[in-house]
Amino acid sequence: MEWIPVLDVMQGRVVRAVRGDRRSYQPVVSVLCAGSDPVTVAQALCRHAAASVLYIADLDALQGGAVQTDVLRALGAALPGVRFWLDAGFADVVAVRALLAQVGPEVAARIDPVYASESLRDTQALTERIDAADRPGLRAILSLDRRDGQRLDPAGCWEQPARWPARVIVMTLERVGAHTGPDLDTLAEVQRRAPAARLIGAGGVRGVDDLQAAAQAGAVAWLVASALHDGRLPPVRAQGGGGCGPGA
Repeated sequence: MEWIPVLDVMQGRVVRAVRGDRRSYQPVVSVLCAGSDPVTVAQALCRHAAASVLYIADLDALQGGAVQTDVLRALGAALPGVRFWLDAGFADVVAVRALLAQVGPEVAARIDPVYASESLRDTQALTERIDAADRPGLRAILSLDRRDGQRLDPAGCWEQPARWPARVIVMTLERVGAHTGPDLDTLAEVQRRAPAARLIGAGGVRGVDDLQAAAQAGAVAWLVASALHDGRLPPVRAQGGGGCGPGA
């Protein structure tokens, strides 16, 4: 089971995500490092999890504001060996291309766009190639979002598994930062719809036992933040060196 650390960034600071109620998020307090500077927190998360992938949720963009391109550039410079799964409220492929042009080629080459079902205008983006000539092998990631049993899905992504990319995130927002355990029922539902998909879960992890249960349920990875900041997941020993900044 791969742990993918999550960086929730709002107004240039890392915040603590709780139950998807973005208006109430506060600057993060972590046992891994001091302060809420994105670079400092990202390095600490990646070092602790020996991670080569960092999930970035740009909460400004997700709430209709501008993408925090300065933060992305700073993270790109500080974490040269890391790929970024970026959720920035992308409505379509045009929005992704615009973002890639803004951050510069070096950072753009390491961004995998996350299409959140709550943000997509339609499902065409899930099967359309993005700057394929310059970035062979890039595949979008779909996040199937739900809160309190309701699908956040204006484009109808949940009902079109034939359009889903190879990687699918199962995002249960009311469990994010809530210490209520992973949503394995929804994971199983998505697995039935797309047996060949690589499923990544999000929300609810309280410790290693939850991650083991999620792996047995079919998840290949899980997005984690609160459990790392609270010290409920032990450090991972990097194998053959890491790619997450100083001390990886």
